[in-house]
Amino acid sequence: MEDGCRFNTKLLHGKTSAGYGQREILPPVSQVTAFQYESMEELEKVFAHKKMGYAYTRIGNPTLTAFEQKVNDMEGGAGAISTSSGMAAITAALLAVCESGDEIIAGSGLYGGTIDLLHDLEKLGIHTVFAGGLTRAEIESRLTERTKVVFGEMISNPALKVLDVPEAAAAAHEAGIPLFVDSTTATPFIARPLSLGADVVIHSTSKYINGGGNAIGGIIVDGGRFEWDERHTALREFRKFGKAAFSVRLRTDLWENLGCCMAPANAFLSYTGMDTLGLRMERICENADTLARALDEEEDIQVSYLTLKSHPYHEYVARELGGYGGGILTLRTGSRERAFRLINALHYVKIASNIGDVRTLVIHPVSTLYLRSGREETEAAGVYDDTIRVSVGIEDIEDLIRDFRNAVRVSRNA
Repeated sequence: MEDGCRFNTKLLHGKTSAGYGQREILPPVSQVTAFQYESMEELEKVFAHKKMGYAYTRIGNPTLTAFEQKVNDMEGGAGAISTSSGMAAITAALLAVCESGDEIIAGSGLYGGTIDLLHDLEKLGIHTVFAGGLTRAEIESRLTERTKVVFGEMISNPALKVLDVPEAAAAAHEAGIPLFVDSTTATPFIARPLSLGADVVIHSTSKYINGGGNAIGGIIVDGGRFEWDERHTALREFRKFGKAAFSVRLRTDLWENLGCCMAPANAFLSYTGMDTLGLRMERICENADTLARALDEEEDIQVSYLTLKSHPYHEYVARELGGYGGGILTLRTGSRERAFRLINALHYVKIASNIGDVRTLVIHPVSTLYLRSGREETEAAGVYDDTIRVSVGIEDIEDLIRDFRNAVRVSRNA
């Protein structure tokens, strides 16, 4: 962290938290549609991006700006753009660099909604080639003249594959291709992909960044270091902006025209929620590790969590991610019916489709998140008919362990 301060101190006292126009310690909620000006000449300059200012919340709002700057600061980016959801963030980021005839190389094990989106892009003529772990060999073997971006998840949800960003970035950059990383499940507390070589980082801020389960949103952070050249035809009109071409197109063209802006109230809720990100992630990771180890003692339950010695990435996590395994673990119960019985027997844990909440949440992914995905895609995501995804919260761990152990016993004896 810059100036010698650590993560939580920077969240609360970083350069983007220095105070606002009326000396507020938090950004005011600018819950307005439009902004007034003294003259038409002045408003014309704002619309033409020749003068700083806000004209219409779909294309800019001071509350959104405050949130964007805070996330950008924590990720170490050159600029950030908030969106109405995490899916909107992925959509806008990919469409900014891809057009009909282009290809995306994507890691397998992606979130179900992302897989659905990539299939939707096929209808626009944008093809996705899936790779296993986005290793150098896997990327290089799939590169073509049409490849425009490599996309992967830092910690995949719920497959729990970890992206080796330096390796993937090196392979992509040698071919003149950027690496986009969805770091929702890692958060900047566990990893900052831009510092590892990624070019763009994407978050569903609805998850850990917000933390309270009360605001949908997404954000795109541009590292501002990639050299956009003639290969990237989707940016042809913006290459004059050099390394800022991607951000400029997003801000002044694609994002603006898609209308996928974040609501000011959601930006405020996510800004204030982010203040406790470090504290929450420490507790969540500690709880997830302890819960995984406790459930791993159950002979008829198969547990997958990044810090368990049985997990293929556990050494990488210890070495590169500070030993933090994130907040997601999965259970395999032996059958779909038993998975449902176990879920339904939980008392404190909520059955819900979100992750990153302060509350522990569970879901049966096959029947929900991967409802539209084929079997091959689903299993590549670490999801089977008997899989339960657990998003661990901040409850007292003794209560969580007791709740899960009781549910395991009920599901076993039913």
